[in-house]
Amino acid sequence: MILVITSILVAVLMFFMVVLLVTYVRRSRSLDIFHRLRRHHVVEVTKEAETEDLLRLFYRFIKRTAKPFLTWNLPQSLDLKLRRAGIPFLGAEFIVTAIVSAAFVGIVVYMLTLNQIFAIAAAAIVPLAFWIAVIVMTRRRQNAFTEQLGDCLITVANALRAGYGFQQAMSLIAREMEPPISEEFAHVTADVAMGITLENALEQMNKRVGSADFDLVVTAVLIQREVGGNLAQILDSISDTITERIRMKREVLALTAQGRFSAIVLFVLPFAAGAYMYTANPDNFMILFEDPMGQMALVVSFIMAIIGFIVIRKIVDIDA
Repeated sequence: MILVITSILVAVLMFFMVVLLVTYVRRSRSLDIFHRLRRHHVVEVTKEAETEDLLRLFYRFIKRTAKPFLTWNLPQSLDLKLRRAGIPFLGAEFIVTAIVSAAFVGIVVYMLTLNQIFAIAAAAIVPLAFWIAVIVMTRRRQNAFTEQLGDCLITVANALRAGYGFQQAMSLIAREMEPPISEEFAHVTADVAMGITLENALEQMNKRVGSADFDLVVTAVLIQREVGGNLAQILDSISDTITERIRMKREVLALTAQGRFSAIVLFVLPFAAGAYMYTANPDNFMILFEDPMGQMALVVSFIMAIIGFIVIRKIVDIDA
């Protein structure tokens, strides 16, 4: 039990370590250029200067190993999900990193326990931990974007009233506001500078963000550009709507906090109890792993805990 929990923590720590390494070696700007060039079917990118430091060698290994997977459908579909999470990875690089990390954790667990079943289980948990990290980071980034969207629309509307153009207002958002909304608007202005139409750039941003609120904004802007109208007034109305939705969402979160906390306690409590039992009386506790009936009980208990967690989350997950 302790080894499995340790393997999960090692996997998560290694994932964030690799993200930091990639961010250090290649900034987000170069990855954005790669995505833009690939949309125009230009895959070759100028090579970075060769250095022999450990960080760059590690990233070069990931990059070269992932190259054969770039044309596969799964890595390409992962590209969008990773961009929504704000992770500076391509889908193929993410897959290779998950495989390498799983192998590393599996080898470490096997060296510690000399048990193939524990090693395989720990290695299988690593990709799951990576994917959970992506989901959590995606939700946090989307929530942060939505929280900033109301102020962003007010700023754009005021800039339009002051005589700015819409593209100038987007550049103002990219300079003055905080990430993630400033990063996304910076992407749009860069795409427009490279010759992509504003409509296509906004649609690409809408796909990257994956926010229903921003989809409403993009739809209103595109309609206004076709039929005309007072864009500043339209954005003010949308800003009021989004602000009210955020207020309702916070109220719903407050009312369902007890249920969400119960789901977390339900899932964590068996692991905490198992850790305490192992430290208090390890001989009796290891019967669960050595006896076939004990192993079956562990598997059934783990599945039931997951089902209970999912059911409670579904009950308290209310769309505001």
